[in-house]
Amino acid sequence: MFALLVIFGAILSVNSLNITADQLNLLALKSYISHDPHLLVTNWSTSTSVCNWIGVTCGSRHHRVIALNLSNMDLKGIIPSQLGNLSFLAWLDIHNNKFHGSLPIELTNLHRLKYLNFNNNSFTGELPSWFGYFPKLQSLSLSDNYFNGVVPSILGDISSTRRNVTSLKVIDLSMNNLTGEISSVIGNLTSLLYIDLSYSNLSGSLPSRIFDNFSKLQVLNLQWNRIFGKIPSSLFKCKELTYLSMYNNSLEGSISREIENLTSLEDLYLDYNNLK
Repeated sequence: MFALLVIFGAILSVNSLNITADQLNLLALKSYISHDPHLLVTNWSTSTSVCNWIGVTCGSRHHRVIALNLSNMDLKGIIPSQLGNLSFLAWLDIHNNKFHGSLPIELTNLHRLKYLNFNNNSFTGELPSWFGYFPKLQSLSLSDNYFNGVVPSILGDISSTRRNVTSLKVIDLSMNNLTGEISSVIGNLTSLLYIDLSYSNLSGSLPSRIFDNFSKLQVLNLQWNRIFGKIPSSLFKCKELTYLSMYNNSLEGSISREIENLTSLEDLYLDYNNLK
């Protein structure tokens, strides 16, 4: 009985140290926030448990921070490297704020991350290729920022042993200043339900077989880019599509009768191209 009490006490002590580390890492984030019109300045205090802080959720099993939701708080600041130390974090949502600067590579330490939403901020720099290294990532949303560079091919790199490419269901990189073509390796993301690469300045032609394995795809939005060439016939294998927009590109050629295969389609936008 005494031995069990000692072990239980040791576990509690370790858990206490771990949650204290989570608290310190969140306080580091707070120190990098330069504008906070809401409650973080007073609510995020060492006088209360970190699990009771606004926007913070702790897990019932390990009592560690598993979710951080600071969306729609009108916060301004940068993301510090310490955020990558929240090793149990599975949900990270800071959309609709004014965060800026580049993203620290230390975020790759968030191996449990499943949901990431940085939409509608002011992040800059090259779109990090290391987004392909999150082994459990299901939703990646970076819309309406100032990222540049190419769509990382590693997102669909099946040769990478660091992530399961079948886990990703949502990609939203719209309204950034990207360049180059859409890589054919994206076609390896067989669980994708939603792709939005609209308003991103992408160019080139679509690989002929890029849609071969998108049997679950429901939304495809490529509007307002500079994509040219023909619509790949592989697109018409996506029988779960409900929304398809390639509006305002430079696509050419005729529209195949195979479009009749898209029996779930509700919205179709192909105008402002060179189709016939």
